[in-house]
Amino acid sequence: MSTMKKPRRMARPPHAADQVVADPGSASGPGTAAPAEKRATKQGIVLDLLHRDEGASLVDIAAATNWLPYTTRAALTGLRKRGHTIIRDKVDGVTRYVIASGPAE
Repeated sequence: MSTMKKPRRMARPPHAADQVVADPGSASGPGTAAPAEKRATKQGIVLDLLHRDEGASLVDIAAATNWLPYTTRAALTGLRKRGHTIIRDKVDGVTRYVIASGPAE
């Protein structure tokens, strides 16, 4: 019996959408690409909501990020672990969260 193994297949070939195509009308060379626009992340959205003066409720954060309530609470816990001080307060029977300070350095 032969001990030769079949060669393993390497990574998948790149998709056309993954490749950067230089604009033929641009003055830049083929090796330079235009700077990509920074996309808003869901954690960035949560931070923006929490930095508001009135803060945000779990319902506000879940609606803005399309997360379930337990994911929203986990995101708040993650921010706390990264050093953010989050203040919880009840306003008209609704719990609201506000960031008091940035991460500790």
